[in-house]
Amino acid sequence: MVQFEGRAGLDLIDDQAQSDQPTPRMYAWARNSAAYRLARQMLTEKQLFDAISRKAREKFEDISVNQVELLAAAAVTFAYDNGALNDKAYAEIKTRSAMRGGKSKRAIAQKLSEKGVARDAVAAAVAEADDLYAAVVLARKRAFGPFRKAALDEKRTAKELSAFARGGFSFELGKRVFAMSVDEAEDILFAGRSL
Repeated sequence: MVQFEGRAGLDLIDDQAQSDQPTPRMYAWARNSAAYRLARQMLTEKQLFDAISRKAREKFEDISVNQVELLAAAAVTFAYDNGALNDKAYAEIKTRSAMRGGKSKRAIAQKLSEKGVARDAVAAAVAEADDLYAAVVLARKRAFGPFRKAALDEKRTAKELSAFARGGFSFELGKRVFAMSVDEAEDILFAGRSL
């Protein structure tokens, strides 16, 4: 700490030396903010780190980059210590949810990677996903293949197969669901409800 004498003869402390460490009030805010965010929704480590960093810059004036990083790291540590942050569980839950929503393994893996989940956790979560079930769900949602209501023509065929490809499904899987009977599709949906 560097001291210097002010104009009135008082000893003033230079705040520059202390500016690299967040204050106890800042740490308390980071813990409370992390608890609030994690109580509202499940987040990944990266999402929590980014959210605390962003809000710290908004809340505290003249905060240094180092202080922001220390606050965000403290919030992440607090969340791990209290068991509120678990990227592996996040990946598994989001994978099951996305699969029930008609998303392919490829689309799920890309979304989890964007959220900051580690590759090994993504690979483990996506390994359990069933692309056939997800493709049938997509067909039901979009009224494709066995759930088609309109007459089939060349344009409709291209539209349906393109939708499967854009969804991240292979051409073979798209063709399989496209040609499936309604009973077959419903059996797959019924069997997949336990996933």
